[in-house]
Amino acid sequence: MKLRLYTIGFTQKTAEEFFGLLQSAGVRKLVDVRENRVGQLSGFAKFPDIAYFLDRLLGIEYTHEPLFAPTPEIRDHYQATKDWGDYERSFRALMAEREVPEAINPADYEGSVALLCSEPTADKCHRRLIGEMLREHWTAAGHDVGLQHLTVPKAKGGRKKEVL
Repeated sequence: MKLRLYTIGFTQKTAEEFFGLLQSAGVRKLVDVRENRVGQLSGFAKFPDIAYFLDRLLGIEYTHEPLFAPTPEIRDHYQATKDWGDYERSFRALMAEREVPEAINPADYEGSVALLCSEPTADKCHRRLIGEMLREHWTAAGHDVGLQHLTVPKAKGGRKKEVL
């Protein structure tokens, strides 16, 4: 089975940049991995608005996977300490406790699927950890799995390029 996983964060992106990245990647399904998907600060990525926009603008299916969300305790500890290594260890332990990725059916991720969270980049975001975990597990099971983090290209001088 061929699976193309993408990750995307909505902060520090305009709606045009966000939806343009998904469209350019050919994403057919978006999996929301946030614990709180209805926060006022989420703008266009607030549920249920995001599901409406994805469907109406791009024909992308929206789902929410709470198994992938960190606990408030893990998140709060990271916000207090900024210790990313500790966050990773705690999050990986939580995923093992929840039996992720064994509990996730790769057939539900066939084609091009994006994991959504809020962080602008994937380096210090749990969506990267999820993507890497799924890729490793499914590759070991014989699937062809790609992983790419969708970001807005930077123009020379550090300014954002226009997304077409």
